[in-house]
Amino acid sequence: MLTAVAPESARDFGRAIIMPNLVPPVVTAAQAAAYRSRILAALPTGSAFQPLMTLYLTEQTDPEDLAAAHASGLVTAAKLYPAGATTNSASGVQDFDKVQPVLEKMADIGMPMCVHGEVTDADIDIFDREAVFIDRILDPLRRRVPGLKVVMEHITTIEGAAYAQSDPGQLAATITTHHLIINRNHILAGGIRPHYYCLPVAKRETHRLALLDAATSGNPCYFLGTDSAPHTDDAKESACGCAGVFSATNTMSCLAEVFEAAGALDRLEGFTALFGPQFYGLAPNTRTITLTRGDPVQYANYIDTGAGPVTLFNPGFDLHWTVSS
Repeated sequence: MLTAVAPESARDFGRAIIMPNLVPPVVTAAQAAAYRSRILAALPTGSAFQPLMTLYLTEQTDPEDLAAAHASGLVTAAKLYPAGATTNSASGVQDFDKVQPVLEKMADIGMPMCVHGEVTDADIDIFDREAVFIDRILDPLRRRVPGLKVVMEHITTIEGAAYAQSDPGQLAATITTHHLIINRNHILAGGIRPHYYCLPVAKRETHRLALLDAATSGNPCYFLGTDSAPHTDDAKESACGCAGVFSATNTMSCLAEVFEAAGALDRLEGFTALFGPQFYGLAPNTRTITLTRGDPVQYANYIDTGAGPVTLFNPGFDLHWTVSS
């Protein structure tokens, strides 16, 4: 799987924040180093792609190991998953008080925390879990650790977009390609379409439009996080299918189409290439890509992997933009 999908990310992107929710999860510096080596080995010869590693926060995370990994340059951020919120999150946090010392250490050293922002309570509707997480968990947590830099990963709601701009420089949010394009009707209306199923799940059209306004606004608190997640077709098309959308291959074509339709092509570079590094304290990439508009681009429906086929995100409209160099 890694050999098949890593080149898809490396083709158009110079680097990426690498999620740690493997089996077993990446919880130590040694595991992050090993995973980084596997990614580099899977890249095409001559690729300059840079994997920016993260550690999976657990209630047993050692603050000193985490700080040492960050100081060495090996690890860029840590990721907080509420237990049971998404793919391979069983090792995530149940008692947020138990990670307070780790979060305080991260605030002290300026290490950002990426967060999957959903509660997992069975009595909370799945479409409300992001908004409830902000009110019940994230805002109180940030008040307890005011120096902590936080990236709200893959926001999906009006509430998420509004909260993300409440503390410039300390709080930011990523938005995925697919959440700019699909709403919950794409998953459920006229038949179940499992390749659009992801977590956080896509919401109403009003929420999608709020995300679109945020992404194209030019506000640096919003930047691209594809959350490109490869699952084989048999794992998606099953009685209990996996959550995840694979979009690495055609993301730039999709985004150029979306930003053009919004009259915001001049803001595409900031969203995809400048605002993320700015928040993480990294220099912008020195290399560039060029997008060219022409006849509709044809992408394969899926990519072949050693584990089976992985279906590529289908935006449901023609893509006229392609990365030409």
